Parts: sequence; C-alpha cells; structure tokens
Amino acid sequence: MVKQLTDMDKPENKLAGRIIEAAITVHRELGPGLLESVYHTCLCRELTVMGLNVQREVSVPVIYKGEQTGQLLRLDLMVENLLVVEIKSSFELLPVFKLQLNTYLKISQKRLGLLINFNVPLLKDGIVRIANGL
Repeated sequence: MVKQLTDMDKPENKLAGRIIEAAITVHRELGPGLLESVYHTCLCRELTVMGLNVQREVSVPVIYKGEQTGQLLRLDLMVENLLVVEIKSSFELLPVFKLQLNTYLKISQKRLGLLINFNVPLLKDGIVRIANGL
C-alpha cells in the first residue's frame, strides 16, 4: 500500500514549522522594535544552529516573456532551497508585503513562503504563510 502525502507531510510544511519555531525564539529573546537587519541576522543564526541550510539575500533573475531582463530580485532568506522567508519590522503588515512575497514565490518557482513581521507583541500575529500553486 502506497501512502499518499498530505499537505502536512510535504517537506516545505515541516520546514515552515521549524522556521516559525526559530523566529519565535528570536522574538522571545529580542522583542519587537528593532531594525529588520537585526532580526535577519539573528534568525539566520538560529536556523543555522538548527542545522538548516540558509542563504541570505538570494539574487533571483527576473524573466519576462522568456527572456532575462537583467534585473534581480533579492530574497531575504532561502531555507533548504525550498522556502522563501521575507522579514519585516513594520507597524503593520501591509497587503503589498503579501503580494510581494507571492511574486517572489512565482519568480523563484518555490511552493511556500513565510512573511514574518517581528514588530508585534505576539509573533503569531506577525506570521503569514503564502503558498504558490505552481
């Protein structure tokens, strides 16, 4: 009998849980109100300690109608070459942030992304999961 993978069994979803765990650790340690770059550095450190492969500020070429434009997107984090993480330290999560991450997922051809806003009292209120149907 072949076991069919559920959404929760997919590697991206398990990875997202580990990233959220690391983000919560960082938020508990530092709290809200710091610069995005501080959270970026600390989250990378926490993910690396967990044994995850983390790439910072990954450049992805923009392809338009099958041709490279010469423009590059800069993704905050790519974890295990599976999941895009966009880090914010904003008073609120603007709708454009979600659209931005969705576009990053499409252009990078990744299935799942996390938008994490550290500038909130409870981090769970600052996390948005966005899936790309590919």
